[in-house]
Formats: sequence, structure tokens, C-alpha cells
Amino acid sequence: MPVLPLKSFPHFVLNHILNSYNYPQIATIAANFYFCRYIRMKNNKIIVFLSVLLVISVVINSCKKDNPQTSIASLFTNGKWELASVERQDLLGSSYLLDTIYTACDTTQFFNFPTNSSCTFSNYHCIDQQSTGTWSLTSNGLYLQSNIALKDTLTGDSCCVIKHPFEYAQIVNVGLYSLALRTGDIGAYFTATQKRTIYIYSFVRISTTN
Repeated sequence: MPVLPLKSFPHFVLNHILNSYNYPQIATIAANFYFCRYIRMKNNKIIVFLSVLLVISVVINSCKKDNPQTSIASLFTNGKWELASVERQDLLGSSYLLDTIYTACDTTQFFNFPTNSSCTFSNYHCIDQQSTGTWSLTSNGLYLQSNIALKDTLTGDSCCVIKHPFEYAQIVNVGLYSLALRTGDIGAYFTATQKRTIYIYSFVRISTTN
């Protein structure tokens, strides 16, 4: 075994070793000392490396969990939504002129969001119809975008005009049992004399399967 320099040892350790052991034994002790110090340094590097890996793993998992599109989309697809009411708000600029809530309808209206990015709406505006389109969420998870085309009445009971009411709809609320979408003139910029009409569609979940 090679002889290692003893100058790195503390003086009191050297005195004890020199008085108690012969030179080959001293060399062995020195070798063991350096070996143990090497192992400790190596273990410290391993611990630091594993700690860095753990931090990276936590950050990656947090990013995945915090993705608003993933978490909000799962609320849309987990069930079928029945329309409970439609609120119409007529405004002049930011001033409310009229607020009307529609609840009566001879038919049941459903908005359905399967997981394959398609969507269906049944009996929109109390008109017997079954329409299909696609849907997605904006990157921040605040708006629903759907190209679904729906028949709507012109005035009174006269029919019909094709509309895309959910082309860009603000998600007011979405949870396990309720969904509210705000559509119409929802732009953030408008003048004080601009007439605006906003619709709020409120839905309730009636099942947990599509």
C-alpha cells in the first residue's frame, strides 16, 4: 500500500498514532482516513445531484398540474350539460338598459363535450335541431371557442338564421355541477354610446357520462 503524507493529519492525531503504532500500521491508518474522506465527499456529491433531480421533477409535475386547459377541459367533458336559463343583458356602453331571463322552453336543451374535441347542442333556442361542431379552450383557460352552427329565430316565432353563439364565449363559471358562458358583445373596448347585447347561458350537469 502506498505511503500517504501525514502532514494533513491534526497534530494530536499524529502524536497518538506515532506513539501507538509502527510505520506500516500508520500507513494503513492514513489510507483509511483518506478513503473515508473520499467516500464522504462522493456521497455529498450524490446527495446534491439527487436533490437537483428531485427539484426538477417537482417543477415539471407542477407545470403539468397547473395547466389550465387540462384541468378545465376535464370539467367540460365529464358529463352532459342541460341549459337552465338564458339571461339577456341590453346595455348602452356600460349602463344596463334591460335585463331579461328566459327559462321557459317546450324542449330540453343539451350542450355536450366529448373528449375528442367535438361538441353537440340539442334543441337550441327551443328549435328541434341537433348540431355538431368542434370546441377548444384558449391557452389561459378563460374562453371557450366553438364553431358549432345553430338555428335561431329571427323575430318572434319566425325561423331561422344560422348563428355561432359560442364562437368566443367567456367562461364565467365551471364546476362539478354548473357551467355559465358569457357571449355576445363581450369585448373589453366600447364607447359610451355603443349599444351592446350580452347573453349568459347557465347550465347544470345532469350526468357524469357523455
